[in-house]
Amino acid sequence: MDFTDQRTDAVLVSDSGAQTITMEPPPSEDQDRSRRRRRRPQSSAPTKVPWREALRRDRALYLMALLPVAFLVVFRYLPMAGNVIAFRKFRPGGSIFGEEWVGLRYIQMFIHDPTFWHVFWNTAILGGLTLVVCFPLPIVLALLLNEVRKKVFGRAIQSITYLPHFLSIVIVAGMLMQILSLQGTVNQIIGAFGGEAIPFLQRPEWFRTIYVGSEAWQTMGWGTILYLAALTTVDGSLYEAARIDGANRWRQTWHITLPGIRPTMITLLILNIGTFLNVGFEKVLLLYTPLTYSTADVISTYLYRVGLVSNNLSYAAAIGLFQALIGLAMVLSANFISRRVVGASLW
Repeated sequence: MDFTDQRTDAVLVSDSGAQTITMEPPPSEDQDRSRRRRRRPQSSAPTKVPWREALRRDRALYLMALLPVAFLVVFRYLPMAGNVIAFRKFRPGGSIFGEEWVGLRYIQMFIHDPTFWHVFWNTAILGGLTLVVCFPLPIVLALLLNEVRKKVFGRAIQSITYLPHFLSIVIVAGMLMQILSLQGTVNQIIGAFGGEAIPFLQRPEWFRTIYVGSEAWQTMGWGTILYLAALTTVDGSLYEAARIDGANRWRQTWHITLPGIRPTMITLLILNIGTFLNVGFEKVLLLYTPLTYSTADVISTYLYRVGLVSNNLSYAAAIGLFQALIGLAMVLSANFISRRVVGASLW
C-alpha cells in the first residue's frame, strides 16, 4: 500500500479550542530529485555562434566596416613595407625597396646630425606647448557650456566655436598672414595706441605663440563634442545628493563631473601624446620662413626638405621611422602609467 500521497490530520487541543493541522507526507525520492534539479543554477556561459552564422546575421555591419578596413590596409599598413629603405640605398627609378643594403648608415647620419636634433627639440617644444594649451581648453569649454541654461545661447556658442574646424589650413594660414602683416589688423591696433608695427611672421620668438594660438582657436570648439557627450552619461542623482550635502557648483564639478568624464579625458590624452611629435606639417610649412627656422623648423618640414627637395628618401625614411618609434613608445608609456595611477587606460 502506497502511503506517499496520503495526508495525516492531527488535532491540536488548546484553551481556545481544537484546531486541525494537515501534515504533508515526506517527498518521494523522484520528487526530491526533480526539486533539486529545478533549484540548480543555469549556466551563464554564452552560446558559441558559428562564424558563418554570425557573418550572415551581421552582414550589414561587416559591409559597413569593409571600406574603412580597406582604407587602413591600403594607406596605413601596406606603406609600412617602404620603411625598409631606411636600411637600403634608394635610387629614383630603381626598386621601391632600395638597391643595396647599407644597414644603420642613415640612422647614424641623423644621430650625428646637429640640424636634426635642433628640429627635434623644436618639434618637442612646439608639441608640448600645443598639448598643454589645447588639451584642457575643450574640457573647460564643455564644462562652461554644460552650465548654460538657455539652449539658444549655448547652441550659438557651439556653432561659433565649431566653425574654425571646418576651415582649411590654407584659409587659416592666409587669415593669419593678413591679420599679422605689417598693415594687418593687429599692427593697426598697435599703431592706434602709438606703438610701432611688429613683423610677427618674421620674428622667430613669435612663431610658437602664433602657431599654438591658431591651433587652440581652430580645435577648441570641435574638441568639446566628445566631452559634451560624456557629460550626458553622468548620473543626475549624484548632483542632487551633493546639493543636499551642501556642495556648491565648484565642488560638484570637481567631485562629480570631472570623475565622470575621466575615461574620455584619459583616452584623448593618450591619443594626443601619441601624436606629440606630429606637429602640423601644412600649417608650419605655410607660415614659416627662413628667418624663423630657429624656432619653426620641425621634423615634418625637415623631412620634406631632405626627402623631396634634396631627393634623399632613404635618409628621410630613417628619420620618419625614428619619429614613429618614439610616438609608439610614448603611447605605450602613457597607457601603462594611466592604468597604474588612474585606473583608466586605452586598452
